[in-house]
Amino acid sequence: MRKGYWVLAACAGMVLVPLLSGIARSALLINGAGATFPYPIYSKWFDEYTKVDPSVHFNYQSIGSGGGIMMLRNQTVDFGASDAPMNDAQLKANPGPVLHFPSVMGAVVLAYNLPDVKQKLHLTGPVIADIFLGNVLKWSDPRIAQLNPGMNLPDDPIVTCHRSDGSGTSYIFSDYLSKVSPDWAKQIGKGTSLKWPVGLGAKGNEGVTGLVEQTPGALGYVELIYALKNNIPFASLKNRDGNWIDASLTGVTAAAAGAASNMPDDFRVSITNAPGAASYPISSFTWLLIPKNETDKVKGQAIVKFLKWGLTDGQQFAAPLDYAPLPPAIIQKELLQINQINVPQ
Repeated sequence: MRKGYWVLAACAGMVLVPLLSGIARSALLINGAGATFPYPIYSKWFDEYTKVDPSVHFNYQSIGSGGGIMMLRNQTVDFGASDAPMNDAQLKANPGPVLHFPSVMGAVVLAYNLPDVKQKLHLTGPVIADIFLGNVLKWSDPRIAQLNPGMNLPDDPIVTCHRSDGSGTSYIFSDYLSKVSPDWAKQIGKGTSLKWPVGLGAKGNEGVTGLVEQTPGALGYVELIYALKNNIPFASLKNRDGNWIDASLTGVTAAAAGAASNMPDDFRVSITNAPGAASYPISSFTWLLIPKNETDKVKGQAIVKFLKWGLTDGQQFAAPLDYAPLPPAIIQKELLQINQINVPQ
């Protein structure tokens, strides 16, 4: 018996269990980090892809978009993930060119904790902005009451909940508010890390979801699947066309309709506050960030194969997890961009 090949299990019958160290050593590990927004779909993809290619395994750290961009810049991961496209300064600071690949689309919702309110809460962008600016402090405020006639709103403080880490979800949310509120655009603006005037912070979509669940009177922004998975109510929003819209795959797809025909070559685009009768106003793509110049031949080839799978076969797993699959026109454009990835020969 080869030394180290067997371990002794201390159980009845003294069963001998083989160590699969040889298989573990031969597996290719690809490291990534970034956005929490797409973490559920990426986890599903990585699991399903092992059935396609058992030799490739992924290690993904769900640390927020800002963290993913930083680790990509520091070259401690093979790919990054972000709900905010890298800006020009970030691209310039990176040691090499980065390609943006939209992977799926999703919605950010305003989740709330009002146990005694049974009807669906309705909010508009300007009112949401004033709540997070600290200008609307109570649920019984006339501006909220006017949007929710007949609703018995409590005279309780609104406890806003936001991300404390660098976050693409914060970028999507603040990008939307910057479009619908001049005060927000002037005082706060858009970004992955913001100076919040009021409220409580938590890390990740998971953290904000937990904070809303535990805090009576809370209002926080999270990705749709986190609200659905935890059975947390979320507000209906008035869109750019003046219609009340609940977050749904249909609403996200409608918001992306215009982007499909006007997508820039680098795929850095915003679809918040999009026109269209059915458009959900806080919709967004989420991006995989891939170095254009791969230095490792084996990893580069594996990443290219995985990207092709994710953009084609992988899209079938989006809707069951409450993400919207990509429009076919955008997929075709991305498949062409994959050819720009330089892999050593």
